[in-house]
Amino acid sequence: MSHLITLLQDINSCTLCAGQLPLGPRPVVQAGASARILIIGQAPGSRVHVSGIPWDDASGKRLRQWLNIAHATFYNPQQLAIMPMGFCYPGKGKSGDLPPRPECAPQWHQALLQQLPQVSLTLLIGQYAQQYYLANTDFIRQHRSLTARVQHWHQAPAGFLPLPHPSPRNQIWLKKNPWFEQQLVPELQTRVASLLAQSPHLSQE
Repeated sequence: MSHLITLLQDINSCTLCAGQLPLGPRPVVQAGASARILIIGQAPGSRVHVSGIPWDDASGKRLRQWLNIAHATFYNPQQLAIMPMGFCYPGKGKSGDLPPRPECAPQWHQALLQQLPQVSLTLLIGQYAQQYYLANTDFIRQHRSLTARVQHWHQAPAGFLPLPHPSPRNQIWLKKNPWFEQQLVPELQTRVASLLAQSPHLSQE
């Protein structure tokens, strides 16, 4: 059995913060050793908690549109890995879901990244992923807001691309920042298509 399979089994049986999860633990993660693209978002929503399928909601539909990839390609772990900041649904807060549990990333992320040697593009979706993975960089010191980081995406450290969350709650942000879909989304699609074209696991569906 490969190290990655064993690691995924360990993640799926994790109960590290079970006492703080209102619906109990149900880690959601996707990874294959040949994946070239990694998505690091926030945490599963309530619908994803029920299905166990990452990005199985309206946010995921919009994200796949931004990436311009087919459903089958998105869910092919040998093409695309999905490693949220929090693997389990954290519960509901006053203005949406609670932040990702802070235990997940320190416990699991580095071990999982070591099993993803082919990743060359990491999409940092939302403030939690950006603050964690770009901490102590000049980029995040110069661009403290999510909008500034996304707008100056070309200055991000190599291999990283900061994105807003594709949630329907962000519709107002998208209307206020039309440059995102006019300028960054085409660049995102170009990078994604180029990486997928290099992979023998490309789905044609």
